Amino acid sequence: MSPPPLLLLLLLLNPAGASLIRIRLRRAHTGQGTWNPLRQWGEPAVTPRLGDPPPGHKPVFVPLSNYMNVSPSSTQTPTTHTWFHRRFNSRASSSFKPNGTKFAIQYGTGHLQGVLSEDKLTLGGVPGVSVTFGEAVWESMLYTAALSDGILGLGFPILAVGGVRPPLDVLVDQGLLDKPVFSFYLNRDPEAADGGELVLGGSDPAHYIPPMTFVPVTVPAYWQIQMERVKVGTGLTLCARRCAAILDTGTSLITGPKEEIRALQKAIGGFPFLAGQYFIPCSLLPELPPVSFLLGEVWFNLTAEEYVIQISRSGVRLCMSGFQALDVPPPAGPLWILGDVFLGTYVAVFDRGDAKGGARVGLARARRSPARAPESGLAQAQSSG
Repeated sequence: MSPPPLLLLLLLLNPAGASLIRIRLRRAHTGQGTWNPLRQWGEPAVTPRLGDPPPGHKPVFVPLSNYMNVSPSSTQTPTTHTWFHRRFNSRASSSFKPNGTKFAIQYGTGHLQGVLSEDKLTLGGVPGVSVTFGEAVWESMLYTAALSDGILGLGFPILAVGGVRPPLDVLVDQGLLDKPVFSFYLNRDPEAADGGELVLGGSDPAHYIPPMTFVPVTVPAYWQIQMERVKVGTGLTLCARRCAAILDTGTSLITGPKEEIRALQKAIGGFPFLAGQYFIPCSLLPELPPVSFLLGEVWFNLTAEEYVIQISRSGVRLCMSGFQALDVPPPAGPLWILGDVFLGTYVAVFDRGDAKGGARVGLARARRSPARAPESGLAQAQSSG
C-alpha cells in the first residue's frame, strides 16, 4: 500500500505540568513513500508489542509515522536492510534486563525473528517504566525501505507475542493512565507543518467536530467493528448485507474484497496498477461521487479530494485511488480495512472499555486546522467512557 509521501517528526514538547502533554509534529516530504507489509490477518497472538510509557493520569501526545514498522537490534548481523536504521544497543543501557525468550512473526508480506527483553523507556520526555519489548534479531529484506525503526502495538492483549503485557495495559496497571483509551488525529494537509497526534488516555476535542459516534467492537483483537453498508454516489451499494471492518492506522489505504473494490473502481474511473492498487485520471476528480460508509447508523462520507491521493513528481501529477483490493481469507476475513485515507478525515477514539461497558471506537470528523493550546498553557482532555 502506498501512503502519502510524508514523514512525521518530533517538533516540540509542552511542559510536563500541562493538563495535556503534547509532542508537536512537523511534516517532512520523503519521496514516493513505501507500503506497509506488516499486515497479518490470521490466527491472533503473533503480533509484536513494544511499549513506551507516558506520565500518570494525563493524556500524552506522541509523533506518528505511517510507514513500515521495523525494530532492529544491535545484536543483528549487519546487513544492507539494517544499515538504514538506528538499532537498540542493550550495552548502552544501565536498566536493561535480558529475557531471552525467542519469538518469530510472519506478517502478510514479511517476517522477522527476535528475542524479548526488558528495559525502561521514555516517551515524550517523561521518565520511563519497565516494559517487555521485542528486539528484532533477523528480518527479511523487505524492510530495507522502511523509514521507521520500531513499532508501538495498540491492539488487544490476545495479539501480544508470548503473552507480553501490551503497553496500554502496562500504563493503566501502573496508574500512569486512568483509562485504556487512545485516539489518533492525522493531518492530511500536505502544506501543513502539523502532522498529527496520538493521544494516550483520552482525546482532544480541538481535533474534531462533534458529535462523536461510538460503535461497539465486535472482535476484541484488532479494532474490528460491524459496517452496515458502503455507497458510491447514488448508483452502487457494497457491503449490502453488513460486513466486518477494521480501523487500522498501520494501513495507508482503504481495502476491501477484490470483487467489491473492482466495482467501486469502475464507478470512479479507476484503472488497475499493481498489488490491487488503482490510478484515476486526475481530470475526473471534479466529477467523482462521494463514497460513504454506514457505521453505527451514521453515514461517514469521503469526497473525491479525501479518497484520492494526489502525487506530483517532476511536474507530473498522478492521482491514486485510496481504495485497494485485498481479499482477507477466513477465518479473519472477508473484511474491509479502514486505514489512513479514512482516518485522515475522521478522528478515531479507541476505547478498550471497562467493567461498565465493552470496547468501542468513536468517530468524528477531523478539523482541518485544529485549535492549539498556548505554548505554556493548559489544554482540556476528553476521556471517552
